Amino acid sequence: MKIKSTVLLATLVVSAAAQAQTAAPAPAKAPAPDFTLSYNAGLVTDYRYRGISQTRLLPAVQGGADFAHKSGLYLGAWGSTIKWIKDNSTTANPVKGPVELDIYGGYKFSAGDVGVDVGALRYQYLSNTLEKTGGSGVYSNANTTELYAAASYSVATLKASYSTTNLFGNLNSKGSLYYDLAANFDLGSGFTLTPHVGRQIVANSPALSYTDYSVSLAKDLGQGFSMSLMAVSTNAKPAGYTWGGKEVGKAGVVIGAKYSF
Repeated sequence: MKIKSTVLLATLVVSAAAQAQTAAPAPAKAPAPDFTLSYNAGLVTDYRYRGISQTRLLPAVQGGADFAHKSGLYLGAWGSTIKWIKDNSTTANPVKGPVELDIYGGYKFSAGDVGVDVGALRYQYLSNTLEKTGGSGVYSNANTTELYAAASYSVATLKASYSTTNLFGNLNSKGSLYYDLAANFDLGSGFTLTPHVGRQIVANSPALSYTDYSVSLAKDLGQGFSMSLMAVSTNAKPAGYTWGGKEVGKAGVVIGAKYSF
């Protein structure tokens, strides 16, 4: 009986091994798609761009869409409510422009260990009449076009932007530059820490040039939801950055919530 049991056990082991060797291979992973299309919508307690509040320190509604091709080409559009254009109104010369729409496109690729991103960005302030501020001769139309290039290595990214038009309505400001240095640290458990420093140089207007600083903590909540907390400050001079009675470059804290799908 012992001999028969041993033979039977050996037969079963060999048979199981043979089945394992001849079993169908695991299904191959699906190939990466040629392109992706994603959307996002969110709320912030204050829309800060390059450290300056675009909403007079008040909340904003935001959203966008992005198309990315596996070749590295991408296109996108993003919008936000704003207040800074209307805040330049006077009783005699009311101006408008309640929405910012950014349209951008570019190409991403790698050069060894360095990631490179080059592209163009158009800031379109819908129906804006900023050039009517003060009657005329104070601002140009707010719409702005910039070219940009960025290089990323490890956790750090350095980016430079160059305006090919007047910058956000400032007269004779074509050729303005913005330099941006940021790092992205994965803290685990869905948390990301992002310190940033930037320098805005407004061509022919040194009094409007400034440096901005921020540090952001974001939390991925899953299912496309995320939240963020940002501390931000600038050394922008109040004389050039006070709108609607508010100093829009002063230090502050911004809370944001976003849904991506």
